[in-house]
Amino acid sequence: MVKFLLWCILLVLCWPIALVALIAWPFVWLLLLPFRLLGIAVGGALALVSALILLPVHVLRRV
Repeated sequence: MVKFLLWCILLVLCWPIALVALIAWPFVWLLLLPFRLLGIAVGGALALVSALILLPVHVLRRV
């Protein structure tokens, strides 16, 4: 909602830039999508390594 309100303000102040931003946003989103997927994969790998390192601690706590 905040992004929409900021876009409306930009539309009132400078409508050509607002229209270019509106047209360019899907292409920017598609360009950034691989980086988001890479971030999810790296986060998952780091969580797995962390879980493997902390596994002995969790096992000893249960005993």
